[in-house]
Amino acid sequence: MSDRPSHPIRVCYFGTYRANYERNRLMIDRLRQCGFEVIPCHATLWQGFEDRQQAASGGWKNPTFWGRVIKAYVRLLGQYRKVGEYDVMFLGYPGQPDVLLGRFLSGLRGKPLVWDVLMSIVLIARERHLDQRSPITVRLIHWLEKSAMRKPDLFIIDTPTYAEWYQSEYQIPDEKIRLLPLGADDRIFKPLPNPRKDDSRFVCLYYGTYIPNHGVPVIIEAARILADHPEIYFELVGLGPDRSKAEQLAREYKLPNVTFIDWLEKGELVHKIAESNVILGTFGSTPQALLTMQNKIHEGLAMAKPVINGDSPTMQAVLKHGEEIYLCERENPQALAEAILALATQPEVCQTLAKRGHQYYQEHLSFDHLSQALSKIVNSVVGKPEVLR
Repeated sequence: MSDRPSHPIRVCYFGTYRANYERNRLMIDRLRQCGFEVIPCHATLWQGFEDRQQAASGGWKNPTFWGRVIKAYVRLLGQYRKVGEYDVMFLGYPGQPDVLLGRFLSGLRGKPLVWDVLMSIVLIARERHLDQRSPITVRLIHWLEKSAMRKPDLFIIDTPTYAEWYQSEYQIPDEKIRLLPLGADDRIFKPLPNPRKDDSRFVCLYYGTYIPNHGVPVIIEAARILADHPEIYFELVGLGPDRSKAEQLAREYKLPNVTFIDWLEKGELVHKIAESNVILGTFGSTPQALLTMQNKIHEGLAMAKPVINGDSPTMQAVLKHGEEIYLCERENPQALAEAILALATQPEVCQTLAKRGHQYYQEHLSFDHLSQALSKIVNSVVGKPEVLR
């Protein structure tokens, strides 16, 4: 006789996760798409990037910070008291601070704990050189993450190479790992006609948070190399740590072919993508850059746009160069400039990339496809947690 519940599976989506982060929003939407009842149990701890950066740089030593942490978890426990019965607890990203409490609460009810671990906060800290500015903090973050990795019944990770890193770093058994790519919200990010009237320009679009793994300075250097091609234009959307450096380089080189734009609302961003000729992914060489496939790559494929990205084992394991994506050497402005020029002068290559990239997306990364994959993950763990422990 099966231990599976007869009612629709109820998922407690638990933690101090970033509620507006695309991965969390999509996970909740996909769970609901599967027919599961999702009960968000959330308390806000972080106010934004600068807040997290300040805490990781030593702000955690301030008693005010710990007062805020205590208040957040008091609110979270208050929310949990209202959740009622559930069949599985999900931890959203980032869940490292929430795992111990989530394990305790789900364990009291005998329910499985699934963590959408996504990215390592240790790698992020090292990437942003916090190990140089505050080595004690990074050691504490590593201890927290290592302790957290021992608790869940199941981990959801987005790429095979990231899964291999976690296994090497924390000795996670194969049977506890399930792969679920980022995908995109193709209810919004979908093929649209280019509304731009000026067809003479070849627009290369970057959008993101200007973090080191994106390699934005490489894009600016490529723009300098291509300055003699006035038809090739660069638009950079967003804010983040490397934006000031990028703007300084653009001013220093007096580049007329580069425009910086602040954050756009999602609808405006989709319009901006539709206006572009090619999406620029990431070109840095940090561990994060090599292990992940960023949202913008999936969103570009979803909108049937050609995507140029830095080469890596992660990219090669998923997409074919010259067919579904165009890859170039990382940290190499000349290689990026040559890739852009190749697409700008060969419209048939752009058309192939757009068509085949979108076809790959529909077959492997679509909202419906990943919802079905997530449904299998949940069904595999509900009622059978002892198999995974």
